[in-house]
Amino acid sequence: MLNTTIAHYKITAKLGQGGMGEVYRATDTKLGREVAIKVLPTAMAADAERLARFQREAELLASLNHPNIAAIHGLEESGGSKALVLELVEGDTLADRLKKGPMAVEDALETCLGIAEALEAAHEKGIIHRDLKPANVKFTSDGKVKVLDFGLAKATESEPESMTTTATASMLESPTITADYTKPGTILGTAAYMSPEQARGKALDKRTDIWSFGCVLFECLTGKKLFQGEDVSETLASIIKGAPDWGALPGNTPPAIQLLLRKCLTKDRKRRLPDIAAARIDLADAIDDPSSSFIRLNEGALAESRAKSRGWLGIGIAV
Repeated sequence: MLNTTIAHYKITAKLGQGGMGEVYRATDTKLGREVAIKVLPTAMAADAERLARFQREAELLASLNHPNIAAIHGLEESGGSKALVLELVEGDTLADRLKKGPMAVEDALETCLGIAEALEAAHEKGIIHRDLKPANVKFTSDGKVKVLDFGLAKATESEPESMTTTATASMLESPTITADYTKPGTILGTAAYMSPEQARGKALDKRTDIWSFGCVLFECLTGKKLFQGEDVSETLASIIKGAPDWGALPGNTPPAIQLLLRKCLTKDRKRRLPDIAAARIDLADAIDDPSSSFIRLNEGALAESRAKSRGWLGIGIAV
């Protein structure tokens, strides 16, 4: 594809490859700007199911307009190949950043606030991402967070699904798991960030993104993946049966954020945080006044202690 042209976009470099196509850097010869081009190869274009998913990604992205979501510029077709023309986000991914170790608490909260705002905008449109992970989050040159790759995104559905496929070892890290694409019961996403219901191949709603968000927030604070295994099977088993190592969180993690993580990472989704907007509010409050959450909890503990003291005093006087 290098040095070829799709419509008026000249491809200049390959940026990456995943289950839903190859991504290239290109120059918009009409407007003189750099863009990202996601190309669905000709051979894959013959697959009606994959073609439909590619079309849906374009439509979903076109319905979103938010500063924390990479924008779409258009959908083009040339020589039998279909291509999404996307905003080119320069800079490192969050995964690149986390290779250096955990982030400072304030930086982690600021980063995840941007992610929460992006998810909130998508959820308000009835769209769930289903593949949120550090590799799908990038930082612009001025430090703004951009959530990428809605290739697995879909409108919320309520129909039940049954798991009919299993993941293979190559799916543990990137690239994205896309086996059998959209068929009911298939496991989509990247193993370490899947919700328990996603790992079981069940029907998904926005709470699956909230679980993945909790995994990303935990990793930002600790520098460690929350759930790991030697292969995909072990990783999925850890997600379904394992428990987070809460002791890995840094000591200066605000209690409100510790509580937020517990609410995001509840395996029973009926008890999980129901709306990412609540996470956004908790993050914003913790950023604005990191000590307030300590003060509130300490005041509550102090009030409880005083109440107990008064109770024992009363008993002593009575005696």
